[in-house]
Amino acid sequence: MSERKFLHANAAIAYGVRLARVPVVAAYPITPQTSIVEKIASFLAEGEMDAEYIKVESEHSALAACLGASAVGSRAFTATSSQGLEFMHEMLAYVSGGRYPLVLAAVNRSVALPWSIWGDQQDSIQQRDTGWIQLYLETAQEALDVTIQAYRIAEDHRVLTPVMLCIDGFLLSHTEEVVEIPDQAAVDAFLPPLELPFKLDVEHPATQGMGAFGEQYARWRAEQQQAMEGARAIIEEVDGAFGVAFGRAYDGLVEPYRMEGAEVALVAMGGIVGTAREVVDEMRAAGRPVGLVKVRAFRPFPRQELRAVLGGLRAVAVVDRDCSYGYEGALCTDLKAALYGLPSAPLVRGFVAGLGGSDVPPQMLREVLERTASGEVSREGPEFVGV
Repeated sequence: MSERKFLHANAAIAYGVRLARVPVVAAYPITPQTSIVEKIASFLAEGEMDAEYIKVESEHSALAACLGASAVGSRAFTATSSQGLEFMHEMLAYVSGGRYPLVLAAVNRSVALPWSIWGDQQDSIQQRDTGWIQLYLETAQEALDVTIQAYRIAEDHRVLTPVMLCIDGFLLSHTEEVVEIPDQAAVDAFLPPLELPFKLDVEHPATQGMGAFGEQYARWRAEQQQAMEGARAIIEEVDGAFGVAFGRAYDGLVEPYRMEGAEVALVAMGGIVGTAREVVDEMRAAGRPVGLVKVRAFRPFPRQELRAVLGGLRAVAVVDRDCSYGYEGALCTDLKAALYGLPSAPLVRGFVAGLGGSDVPPQMLREVLERTASGEVSREGPEFVGV
């Protein structure tokens, strides 16, 4: 039987790891991630979870330990934030290049300097080209559910690509909501045991992590790109199967909200989408033709889905919680590229907000939509709002 509890997203992810029967967890503490692995440690101490918990000396070592576990065919999990994710950077490429299907929770936190423990999405956005699937989550319920989904996605033999779960620090990691915890038997039926097509086995010696000359190296990368492109369909497929099994689904790669008849839309990722829903509801009630598109998968980028839902609109406001300094927010850049060439492509306006955990209140999002609709924003470069 499923049960309902008040949980923040960090605890929800820990429950997801337990339900996925992950046998190897390696982690190093960092705010605001720490309570994920603390909760897992409590499961182990209370006999509610059977796993090897590896206490390491750094985030780099944590991901290295998970790589080793995955290499011998074991499901593995780690979590980190901010500078910890940056310290993992070298190992991120090793994990994706080796096609090790482990899962990492990145609890988004600003990167230094200035020093900050508060949240934005700069840390995970900086890792977008390391070859990981990146899913940005809105609620604690989604965090639990997609932790389970992530293993089925990553371990699919058509994908074999690691998954990074991105949740907004403090906004989700330290605020509670009612979360339904699925029944273990139902999760076991949904998520079969890990079976890799390759693994290290002393009875059948093989080499992993070898070098490669140019042609072989290029083919390896082309296959990695092919797997990432194919992951779009698998993410959709797994989300649909989860909806059938548990009665909850998240529309796969993107989630449109009140887009029927919309002329202007707001596009965003992560926890601020909940605030944006309220703003769109209020503006719709006032007769304003606005809508919302939540981007769940940043890698692989859902270009066709966004073209389908945004084509024909008059204008789009993109709110990024990051900035590629010298240009604009990463989501804004990728969306412009996705829409390029559409005969009816909307004008795209980029806004940067919520850096360092600064508030993104309803009035700010309302003004972003209103100004985009009226054409009162620059076409060149992002606008930092709330500064």
